[in-house]
Amino acid sequence: MTVTITHEGAIAVVTIDNPPVNALSQALRQGLVEAVSAIDADTSVSAAVLICAGRTFIAGADVSEFGKPPVPPHLPDVVAGIEGASKPWVAAIHGSALGGGLEVALGCAYRVAVASASLGLPEVKLGLIPGAGGTVRLPRLIGAVAAVDLVTSGSSVDAAKAAAMGLVDAVVEGDLLQAAIAFAREAADKPGPQPISERAVVPVEDDFWERAEKVVAAKARREIAPLRALACVRRATEADFSTAMAFERETFLDLRGSAQAAALRHVFFAERAAPRPPELAGVAPRAVRSAAVVGGGTMGAGIAAALRDAGLPVVLVERDEAAVERGLANISQIFDASVKRGRISPDVAAERLAGVVGTDDYGLLADTDLVIEAVFEDLAVKRAVFAKLSEVCRADAVLATNTSYLDPDEIGEGLARPERFLGLHFFSPAHVMKLLEIVPARATAPDVLAAGFALARLLGKIPVRAGICDGFIGNRILKVARAQAERLLLSGATPAAVDAAMRAFGLPMGPFEAQDLGGLDIAAFQRKAARERGETPFAPVADRLCAVGRFGQKANAGWYDYRPGERTPQPSDVVAAIIAEEAAGRPQKTWDDAAIADAIVLPMVNEAALILDEGIAVRAADIDLVKIHGYGFPRWRGGPMHYAQARGLAEVVAVLDRLSASGLAEPPCAALRRAAEDNGFTPPGGP
Repeated sequence: MTVTITHEGAIAVVTIDNPPVNALSQALRQGLVEAVSAIDADTSVSAAVLICAGRTFIAGADVSEFGKPPVPPHLPDVVAGIEGASKPWVAAIHGSALGGGLEVALGCAYRVAVASASLGLPEVKLGLIPGAGGTVRLPRLIGAVAAVDLVTSGSSVDAAKAAAMGLVDAVVEGDLLQAAIAFAREAADKPGPQPISERAVVPVEDDFWERAEKVVAAKARREIAPLRALACVRRATEADFSTAMAFERETFLDLRGSAQAAALRHVFFAERAAPRPPELAGVAPRAVRSAAVVGGGTMGAGIAAALRDAGLPVVLVERDEAAVERGLANISQIFDASVKRGRISPDVAAERLAGVVGTDDYGLLADTDLVIEAVFEDLAVKRAVFAKLSEVCRADAVLATNTSYLDPDEIGEGLARPERFLGLHFFSPAHVMKLLEIVPARATAPDVLAAGFALARLLGKIPVRAGICDGFIGNRILKVARAQAERLLLSGATPAAVDAAMRAFGLPMGPFEAQDLGGLDIAAFQRKAARERGETPFAPVADRLCAVGRFGQKANAGWYDYRPGERTPQPSDVVAAIIAEEAAGRPQKTWDDAAIADAIVLPMVNEAALILDEGIAVRAADIDLVKIHGYGFPRWRGGPMHYAQARGLAEVVAVLDRLSASGLAEPPCAALRRAAEDNGFTPPGGP
């Protein structure tokens, strides 16, 4: 049974058991409706406790029902039924009370929670708003200001904060059920609280809503749900309960069918599937209980910090004592920054740093489970590291290279027991960025590949399997995007116009701003290596900027000029002159934001189709995850593959044909044309 009723004297205990997260399925909703009726009719009952079996309270909607027509009883009616029950209900919360789970708890007369519980309304992260009274009851319970923050951010609060804002009535210790029963017995003997739906909202300052709209819009970055959620909370403060509920429901139903909601659902399911790819089902990963990082620079320090954040003991190896001290200082700075931001306490920072052993002695790695090489992006240097690791590490230790562009098979050439070797491409800063490209080499054993995915789960990262090619998935597409941005410059656009258009598309920053931030010399080094391999990368303007030392913000000059000590980009006469010289004799046109976005994004889709067709990516959704989590592609657009699919692949091909005819892009590849004909992306061999 999904919902059962037992009795502890005059207290009815309603237990939800719908593994794994007690999601609000139709059967569960029906069970709650029946429980309300049964308890109301039972004269021996004075109060009810609602509690959940397993690891959590109701953690939200049933994802298997996403995208399907709703089936009664509808959740707003369930919540209203609980709120209108003749006996007081007490929600006993452990784990997470999220979305509809919190809305059910808001229908109860009281809420108690264990200290480790978390509560929130995350619907905006799926392009929705709470649809069962969350935006209407919450401001009546905790006030409009706190309600706006919870509803528009989608963030959760812990039990202590929930108690401080009045969201829960008590934080309990010990056995939750017994504490809730005791609370219910006491509550049954006194007058109950006024139902939340009947309470008034405390007025806010006159200009509160205007200020809130500006704040929410800035954070939303063109996502529509947060602003629609704000409007619902505002309506809840200005209208009676039934009017506000009708407005919330209308908004919820409107958003449920929106393109953004579809995109965000796509990303949700892709993220949910990524840590456990079906091709590794049944493969037990090699155990990783200890780790080492070779190289203490920016990337190595970030990887070491991420490993420590996950609780693994870490050995940091550098070439000499001075480099070891610099590496440890880099790691210390990461933890210090977390303390300053309030993310961890000084004691936690000290404990994490104490778990890093710095050394220049490779011999200390003799019993380490995982070693990640993070030295300079040079084939000879990396090979030398793995030659040493071959000598000192256990035969079953997992050895990984963190490389952005180099061929892992070439890096691991000559390695003893090559089946234990693979690529782990972290993104900088490695302790922050969630993407991890996992790159198996030719000889990588299945349990070693599985260990890479298990490590990603431990680190809280989004893992994507990538095949071997120049740049793997993400950087290979990035090269196309950068080349397209330069083609735009040579055909009439300016760096500022391109950057503005891509921000309008939804990226956090434009391609030229991003290059200035990261440094133009990094891409220049990669182009130099590509030319040595016989390739001809397209970067006529970028190459000239590097030739005169314009490497970006660190040089106070890149695609833009920068005043010393400032990061605000200023248009550059030098850059404009170089662009004019390179563009001489080329056709010029006037570009609007939509055309600029097409000229950059659709060639990315074209390259992504090739990547999928070649088997470099296993699934189209994996490419979406790479671009969202590694490169800032707007989540609410679902990633480049979902965006192209939703827009229509035939239209994408037609636009690319026009760009190609003007010399502004490569023509659509055969894989993309096939996808347009089949109306969907499929990897070789089918989905």
